[in-house]
Amino acid sequence: MKCVQLNDIAFARSGDKGNNANIGIIAYTREGYDFLVEYLTAESVQNYFNILGVTSTVRYELPNLLALNFVLHNILAGGGSRSLRFDAQGKALGQALLQMKICNP
Repeated sequence: MKCVQLNDIAFARSGDKGNNANIGIIAYTREGYDFLVEYLTAESVQNYFNILGVTSTVRYELPNLLALNFVLHNILAGGGSRSLRFDAQGKALGQALLQMKICNP
């Protein structure tokens, strides 16, 4: 089994889209991107942020950018102007996701 911490193979950008958050994960290499496509699923990202109340997660693949984009629905507790959360605009969610360990069987 091979385990990788996400920040070893990628970097991230994130932000708010109303009550939803958008997280872009960009691989440093083609090999890293291929690993992410296979093992970083919408389900695994949703489970990682489950405690924040995510109701659904959608993954988009951008192979020309070596990137995956995740939209996490209802994670921001009302969004930037309504939420009382410390990170109401989801700017830290990308950095939090980079701490995730991914293992292949």
